[in-house]
Amino acid sequence: MTAIQATPERTGLPWSVTEIDYASIDAEKVRDNRTLFYLLAAASFIESGSDTYAGNLAIYYSHMPEAADWLSAHWEREELQHGLALRRYVEHVWPEFDWARGYQRFFDEYGKTCSIDNFERSRTLEMAARCVVETGTATYYRALEQASDEPVLRNLTRRIANDEIRHYKHFFRYFNALNGQERLGRLKVLGALARRLLEIKNEDAEIALRNVLRVERNREDVPERDVRALNSRCSAVVRHNLPLEMTVKMLLRPLHLHARLERFIRRPLVATVSRVMLY
Repeated sequence: MTAIQATPERTGLPWSVTEIDYASIDAEKVRDNRTLFYLLAAASFIESGSDTYAGNLAIYYSHMPEAADWLSAHWEREELQHGLALRRYVEHVWPEFDWARGYQRFFDEYGKTCSIDNFERSRTLEMAARCVVETGTATYYRALEQASDEPVLRNLTRRIANDEIRHYKHFFRYFNALNGQERLGRLKVLGALARRLLEIKNEDAEIALRNVLRVERNREDVPERDVRALNSRCSAVVRHNLPLEMTVKMLLRPLHLHARLERFIRRPLVATVSRVMLY
């Protein structure tokens, strides 16, 4: 009997990982690109660990059932699908890499950082901070799409980026709803945006890359200077391909600035973002 493939309608997701034609990957276009390997492997680890973070967010917003339900029923499932889709790509192109062992080592370390204690104390400001994170992921995958001409990878990263943009819109809507009640000033919102933007530079990526290197080298004692150097190397590829105008526009939206003021600060902000935002 022929297996019935999952479709978006059957999974409840916008698309299904079964739609990605891994058999058509042109491995020659990516196989020797080690920086791309590190970027994809690290991203697959981080996305695959998103259920813990999503669960904590759902608890944090339990007073807001619509948001909590969306986080559990949609956001978490879509993030996990991103992880699975990226894992399959990595395992297809670089089958010698022991993904499962690397992910287990990654999550042993990463899981300790997924704490409600790290959230903003204001639920409104945490939603603003989530807009920063979704900006980072959306533009990261846009950058990965531009970093390679391998058709399957470009299709996959475009799908993920579109998901992240849609997630951003949800978080932005919830931020507006909460701020309509709390009425925080722009300075407080700006502070939350700045704090999360600086945090993006980037504990999660270093944890992921450290454990990719541990598996690749088959040793635990990877020097931190090697991890930092690799993170800088990967970040340079992202920065080179980062859609800066899109990034800045998404970052500024929670501030609800007048058009003239937004135009005035956009240029210096573009320069700042090009130095700070890595993922």
